[in-house]
Amino acid sequence: MRADGLDIDESQPSIARVYDYFLGGKDNYACDREFAQKLVGFAPEARTMARDNRAFLGRVVRFLARQGIRQFIDIGTGLPTQDNVHEAVQAIASDARVAYVDNDPIVLVHARALLADNLNTIVIEGDLRRPKEILEHPCLNGLIDFTKPMAILLVGVLYYLANEEKPWEIVAELRDAMPSGSYLALSHIISDDRPEAISQAQELYRQILKGKGDARRCRAQVQALFDGLEMVEPGLVYAHQWRSGWRAETADQRPRWILGGVGRKN
Repeated sequence: MRADGLDIDESQPSIARVYDYFLGGKDNYACDREFAQKLVGFAPEARTMARDNRAFLGRVVRFLARQGIRQFIDIGTGLPTQDNVHEAVQAIASDARVAYVDNDPIVLVHARALLADNLNTIVIEGDLRRPKEILEHPCLNGLIDFTKPMAILLVGVLYYLANEEKPWEIVAELRDAMPSGSYLALSHIISDDRPEAISQAQELYRQILKGKGDARRCRAQVQALFDGLEMVEPGLVYAHQWRSGWRAETADQRPRWILGGVGRKN
């Protein structure tokens, strides 16, 4: 199959398309749905967590927009779906600027088609493993002013990096590039609560990630990604709890493994 000049292997699942499927999207193939069902087989909460993650992103963006942030860099954006970053923030501030970064060719094609007429939003190709290339990208620097506060969003992406790929150093490089008054937001699966299911999920994702190393991390290791930043209340919590009005006595008690948080650079 081809899309906008791209050759698409419909037998190979894509992380972005699996996520799209969990969110109820239509930009996925049979191989993605089959992969997703395998994941649900040992982690029935996977679909709920995907939706928790997406809802967390929307709440974060609206919160930051109300704090006066007008520049957003969303790395590992995935396929366009409901409540995209530019939609959430530009509904509050129409002049807000958003840069989407991804390395999946299908994501780039879809996002560029969607945003062709949005002058305050760009889509660039970039790999989180090479943050310097993202930070120095001429199109990014043409839109984002690195002398003014911004937000860098790493929602649902860091847990695809193996420990050997040094995610803490990658995040630190991004943090150091932000000026004072900026924010870093991220979500991350943790291995504390369901270690067996996490291990099974990691083995399954090796099909897509081509045999990368161990990516399991505990809560303390995720918290360390915020080193050098001041945590915004309520701190690092389950993604569905972050500024959602969640109440333990009334809320869904199904297991979830994904944490979310926002840190401010002083």
